Amino acid sequence: MSSPATAPPQPSNLRRIVAASLIGTTIEWYDFFLYGSAAALVFNKLFFPDSDPLVGTLLSFLTYAVGFAARPIGALVFGHYGDRLGRKKLLVLSLLLMGGATFAIGLLPTHATVGSAAPVLLTTLRLVQGFALGGEWGGAVLLVSEHGDARRRGFWAAWPQTGAPAGQLLATGVLSLLTAVLSDDAFGTWGWRIPFLLSGVLVMVGLWIRLSVDESPVFREALRRAETRRGGEPEKPPLVSVLRHHWKDVLVAVGARMAENISYYVITAFILVYATTSAGVSKQTALNAVLIASAVHFAVIPAWGALSDRVGRRPVYLLGAAGVGLWMFPFFSLVDTGSFGYLLLAVTVGLVLHGAMYAPQAAFFAEMFATRMRYSGASIGAQFASVAAGAPAPLIATALLSDYGSSTPIALYVIAAAVLTLIAVGVAKETRHRDLARVEDRDGEPADAKPAAAAAGTV
Repeated sequence: MSSPATAPPQPSNLRRIVAASLIGTTIEWYDFFLYGSAAALVFNKLFFPDSDPLVGTLLSFLTYAVGFAARPIGALVFGHYGDRLGRKKLLVLSLLLMGGATFAIGLLPTHATVGSAAPVLLTTLRLVQGFALGGEWGGAVLLVSEHGDARRRGFWAAWPQTGAPAGQLLATGVLSLLTAVLSDDAFGTWGWRIPFLLSGVLVMVGLWIRLSVDESPVFREALRRAETRRGGEPEKPPLVSVLRHHWKDVLVAVGARMAENISYYVITAFILVYATTSAGVSKQTALNAVLIASAVHFAVIPAWGALSDRVGRRPVYLLGAAGVGLWMFPFFSLVDTGSFGYLLLAVTVGLVLHGAMYAPQAAFFAEMFATRMRYSGASIGAQFASVAAGAPAPLIATALLSDYGSSTPIALYVIAAAVLTLIAVGVAKETRHRDLARVEDRDGEPADAKPAAAAAGTV
């Protein structure tokens, strides 16, 4: 018989947990992506007006990258306390920090009002966003992974991952609507503030839902065991245990994120610059293409997650990495036509292939680490990669376009990232049969993984 700690929750309870993680991650990614879209469209003029347009865009994306620099710090802090205190408390805090920073951006004075203080304030709030997001992802996917049925963990854990395209969809949709109904002058003067201020309402909804869910039973049981066996001895920081027992898994996670992170920000953020400056596509057309493609992305992620439950995390991930690398040259060729249909096809196929990496990632990373270091390990691996991958991706792509005036170096940049991911995932072990409630020794090192199917069969 299964223990209370390992027995899957009732379907209605699991759906509520998935909804809490999905809505929270959607709001957080909405806030984060909203900044990226605004950086590509208006921040260069509002906060860096003394620069020429392309340099202004580079500076705008630089503040965008600062948010990524704060994500590893968030991963360390939230991971430490998430492994000590629980997943739920830290998820509530991350949502408050992210929503507050985004709302404050909507109130910021621009360069025309306060001069150089404007980009400083913008950068500071971006740091808070990055710090919050660094702690959000690990907690959200773990809350679902540690509640769900082991046989369908890939499917259920993929739902918080849909928060990224859902947030992109929401952010792009709001911006697309505003640019459609407002003149360029009105949007640049005050219209851009509306989606940032809207975050305040969304956060209230997310908090109401997140406060209604229970803490992970797997974590509660691991905490009980740890307190029993310690006998009053001080507990090692989770980071120490991660670096001692899981440093190879952290490197695998970092490598696995390279193609996933870089391709995503090239396809969704940099494309707004490339399509409007090099392909002659209007701002509205580029936003609409990303909007529709994000809806498709949202729909395919659970399907890819379900496939990873049947064939394994690695095969699905490898398919996505190889596919993204092979798609890059056709991707830019289609965008260069200036046709909305071809632009939509380019972005949609790119995001579908990206989903093959992003969907199994949640379960894959969660299954690598023991319970009392899982928040730290998964978050560190994911967020440290974001500094090398997602943070500079739009910046590097824009610089390559400025220097070479061609998409070829950009395509090669994404292909190189795909090769790194293929190597990292190729040398990793398959994880889909691991039991997240596996016993840990006194140092926190996990015992040999028990087959998930066996654990599920006891229910």
